[in-house]
Amino acid sequence: MIWMVVILVLFSLFKHFDGRNQSRDDYYTYTQFMEDAKVGHIRHVSVQGDTLHVLPYSGRPYTLTSPGDIWMVSDLLKFGVKVSGQPREEPSLLASIFISWFPMLLLIGVWIFFMKQMQGGGKGGAFSFGKSRARMLDDNANQTTFADVAGCDEAKDEVQELVDFLREPSKFQKLGGRIPRGILMVGSPGTGKTLLARAIAGEAKVPFFSISGSDFVEMFVGVGASRVRDMFENAKKHSPCIIFIDEIDAVGRQRGAGVGGGNDEREQTLNQMLVEMDGFEAGKGVIVIAATNRPDVLDPALLRPGRFDRQVVVPLPDIRGRDQILKVHMRKVPLTKDVNSTILARGTPGFSGADLANLVNEAALFAARRNGRTVEMSDFEKAKDKIIMGAERRSMVMPEEERRNTAYHESGHAIVAKILPKTDPVHKVTIIPRGRALGVTMQLPEGDRYSMDKDRLLNTIAVLFGGRVAEEIFMQQMTTGASNDFERATSIARDIVTRYGMTDELGPMVYADNEGEVFLGRSVTKTTHVSEATMQKVDAEIRRIIDDQYNIARKILEENRNIVKVMAATLLEWETIDADQINDIMSGRTPRPNDVSSPTSSDIPPMSPPPPPSDGLTTENNPGTAPI
Repeated sequence: MIWMVVILVLFSLFKHFDGRNQSRDDYYTYTQFMEDAKVGHIRHVSVQGDTLHVLPYSGRPYTLTSPGDIWMVSDLLKFGVKVSGQPREEPSLLASIFISWFPMLLLIGVWIFFMKQMQGGGKGGAFSFGKSRARMLDDNANQTTFADVAGCDEAKDEVQELVDFLREPSKFQKLGGRIPRGILMVGSPGTGKTLLARAIAGEAKVPFFSISGSDFVEMFVGVGASRVRDMFENAKKHSPCIIFIDEIDAVGRQRGAGVGGGNDEREQTLNQMLVEMDGFEAGKGVIVIAATNRPDVLDPALLRPGRFDRQVVVPLPDIRGRDQILKVHMRKVPLTKDVNSTILARGTPGFSGADLANLVNEAALFAARRNGRTVEMSDFEKAKDKIIMGAERRSMVMPEEERRNTAYHESGHAIVAKILPKTDPVHKVTIIPRGRALGVTMQLPEGDRYSMDKDRLLNTIAVLFGGRVAEEIFMQQMTTGASNDFERATSIARDIVTRYGMTDELGPMVYADNEGEVFLGRSVTKTTHVSEATMQKVDAEIRRIIDDQYNIARKILEENRNIVKVMAATLLEWETIDADQINDIMSGRTPRPNDVSSPTSSDIPPMSPPPPPSDGLTTENNPGTAPI
């Protein structure tokens, strides 16, 4: 567009000056002018240099250019034409300079503009690779405070001191204390690390620079280090301030790890960051807050005191924290009186803050689909089932044999889970396809659990085998629906033997060194510290655990054949049963009617793959697909 404007201006100028010369000869030629003068049609001629201003007796005056005829004046006087002379009209010096230099000045101005753009004067210039991409929020734009952060009281207490440092540094400096250089926030995805960092800046009323770890690394060599320098230079101009680096493991991984070796672009960026945080010219008043869910792969030099002085763990919220988080997100939603955040918090173990925010949003969407004005407790229950088990696929039509197989499969899971002592209570069983599963048995823990004992792990394996065993006993067949169950059962059994040291045969020893991915670990080569004979013992012990729990599940189902048949028949009739109906079946009573109305077609959410549920929450009848 700029070049089009330049061309248009130049064209207009040349057209203007050229048009002034051409317009004089458009209608009258010199020969015609002299013939008109000869016959007496011309009254007066004014000569101004080589320009003739002609005034005829009839018609409009006109101008034309003299061809340099030296006898013109004498001929005109002879023909009776009045002739007068005027001085030549010379342009002013300023106008002459402007007319002659305007095109050149215009081109120079355009060239300077483009050079500034290429050097980073504008956003995304050709030479702006080394400029920092950190986005700055001043103290007026950032209105987030600790009141907006819930569910991580211990983490807030840890960073409260940082706010006091920024507000009143002299209080600590009088006692010889110094402000922390950096804080590393560690926690699972969605626990609120970024929100907590923003709240620190909002409470302290200081500028807040936000950037992602991946924004430092580009395809050009040296760009990452240049961006680090530029970011800290900008931060020093606004000190005291906070720099927040999200997902710092993208640039802060241990040097010399992975494929490629030593001096690559990422390591240069890390080296520059180490120098800026605690080098010869460390920035005063600049606090670096970083967030990651992979602290194990960070470079030790980045974690030492003086760079990241503190590591603040932001864990998954407990039941009290989930209740607080739900109340924060429910402020924006109109609720009915029956909505109880405490009950929802108890039924969502393992949910992060982001999961709970999604729960409230999904409940609001369910309410909107039924054209409701407020969000009811039933909307939250539907949203919770959708998040944990996946969206219902009622449009999927299964053959009757597969429905019966799925009913027995899920009944096997549920009954083994009800009879074994150390299992989570069965919350709901359904044979409606959800997500990528043909049926789901959902178990919800009674409370938050932070460790697992051996008996609970073994009972979990038995519950996972209940589906396949029920297929063998009642359907006399094996299907692919138990593939995910086997994967999870084998993984638990392997961890019991190789990581947890829970077997008498192999004892408390770890047999699983360097089994992670190459790029997630610290070495390309796999070091094996276990002999072949020991690995055979490991395999034999894993097989023994699996066989024992498989036989336990078979024994339970064979002893409760009638209960399995009743539950399968109930599932085939109602498709979904809850905990009260399951208890009725287990006690031999007729299951109470299903008072929860089945959702209409308008209530059915759109098909979408569900997020991965937490371990131990669900058991899917998943036909030969990857584990959900």
